[in-house]
Amino acid sequence: VKIPYLVMSSQYTFTGQYSFNIDSKNRINIPAPLRKQFSNKDKKTFVVTRGIDSCAWIYPITEWKKIQSELQQLSSLSKTNRIFLRNHLRHANILKYDSLGRFVLPQSLIEYASIKKDITIIGVLNKIEIWNTKLLNEIDKSDNVNDQSYDQLSERVNI
Repeated sequence: VKIPYLVMSSQYTFTGQYSFNIDSKNRINIPAPLRKQFSNKDKKTFVVTRGIDSCAWIYPITEWKKIQSELQQLSSLSKTNRIFLRNHLRHANILKYDSLGRFVLPQSLIEYASIKKDITIIGVLNKIEIWNTKLLNEIDKSDNVNDQSYDQLSERVNI
């Protein structure tokens, strides 16, 4: 059974990699180049949730509302849909960053992403990823992607 996927357009083009430390109060700083892309409509508000990999994802609130709208299209009569929604939405937290770009990362996400002290923040188009630096380095070394499928993807996006 082929499951269709949705492609949403986004006003955000987060890119780059930044190294930071989480402080003793579990605060993380959203790097200024990424923060500058938040629109005035976001009002410093975003959603932080579990990523599919062992990281946390940040979506500006306007981007999250688009995702939420797509998720609302899933029928709750489907067991798979219910499980999917439950697994992704129960970890979503609506937060605001302060004037310095800091916010407190919820403890459940710190544990999920194995955040210790050193973190890597990566811009990935419509979202920002927060990683345990050591874990990300291990994943980068061990991630094996089928060369053929990688080449096919590269051709699709004209890289």
